[in-house]
Amino acid sequence: MSEEFTPELVVAAYRSGVFPMPQHGFRGRELMGWYSPLDRGILPLDGLRVTRSLTKMIKRYRITVDTAFEQVLIRCADPSRPGGWIDDRIATVYTLLHRAGIVHSVEAWTSDDQLAGGLYGVSIGGLFAGESMFHDPVIGRDASKAALVGLVDILRMDARPRLLDVQWQTPHLAGLGVIEIDRDDYLCRLAAALELPSPRWPKGPANPS
Repeated sequence: MSEEFTPELVVAAYRSGVFPMPQHGFRGRELMGWYSPLDRGILPLDGLRVTRSLTKMIKRYRITVDTAFEQVLIRCADPSRPGGWIDDRIATVYTLLHRAGIVHSVEAWTSDDQLAGGLYGVSIGGLFAGESMFHDPVIGRDASKAALVGLVDILRMDARPRLLDVQWQTPHLAGLGVIEIDRDDYLCRLAAALELPSPRWPKGPANPS
């Protein structure tokens, strides 16, 4: 754990296979934890599970890239969400990284231009480290999944073997095709991914398959 938390430190951490997560109330200090799990969750780009019903559902949404980053971050950081962990330090640093072209958001909109869901994460070379995703429970059924499909399409655009890191496998993510690999395997894949160019991030509209 550390008190230092800067954009430069975050980028160096991801390049080393480590990601940050706030720790609160440790002897009255606000510290940042740094994690490199023994078992890492990744989504193979050819392993995303899109059911027939999901394919039908996501056609209701318009997918965009980097058009509403701050709104996505705010919705992901909603303190009423179970397990919420995004604090002001995370919001500040990742906003700076977004402005630097390192953090990107993918958004899903309804036909009447309401933000129904989205996600954001860190893009370094061929690594995309997903940080958080959300959907609006009233208007956005499956909207976060639609954003994920849009993200995978971007990462697969030129058929390079990029790495989509989701940190941990959960039952929900497992249903979408997320698998677990051990740390040594992850670090090998990370090293290879970092040698690749970043994908082309199409500012504005993007179309999921």
